[in-house]
Amino acid sequence: MNLTNGAVEYVFREIERIFIVVDVVSPEKRSQMMAGISGKNTKPEIFVRKILHRMGYRFRLHKKDLPGKPDIVLPRYKIVIFVQGCFWHGHENCHLFRLPKSRTEFWEAKIVGNKARDEKVLMELSQLGYPQPQQILPCVSSFCETELRITGSS
Repeated sequence: MNLTNGAVEYVFREIERIFIVVDVVSPEKRSQMMAGISGKNTKPEIFVRKILHRMGYRFRLHKKDLPGKPDIVLPRYKIVIFVQGCFWHGHENCHLFRLPKSRTEFWEAKIVGNKARDEKVLMELSQLGYPQPQQILPCVSSFCETELRITGSS
């Protein structure tokens, strides 16, 4: 079978289209999407802050002088709150956490490292006099937000 240059190019383009394409968006768009992922002022964090403020509590945000830069600090009560992402902190048995199928080893190591860092930060905070640092997960806060809407307490 004799293939022309055009036919060979066509075959290679089809192979590349089917097998080699890794992403469905351009690298520029992917970069823009990843840049939009924020570690501060996330929807679950704002939701928790609104509830605390509505209840009359006053707090500080993202205190840099504490280990782990807690999302919310109630200095008067010596309470710190972390609003953790279910994916990034490996929340087991959660519908928001699923280990990616590509680069599994990388993601496992990343999430295990995050969990180890979380444990270290919690221990350091307890040594500084914050006896029970609280961790709130988005799956829990979204459930609470739904409950508040249903009961009309928003």
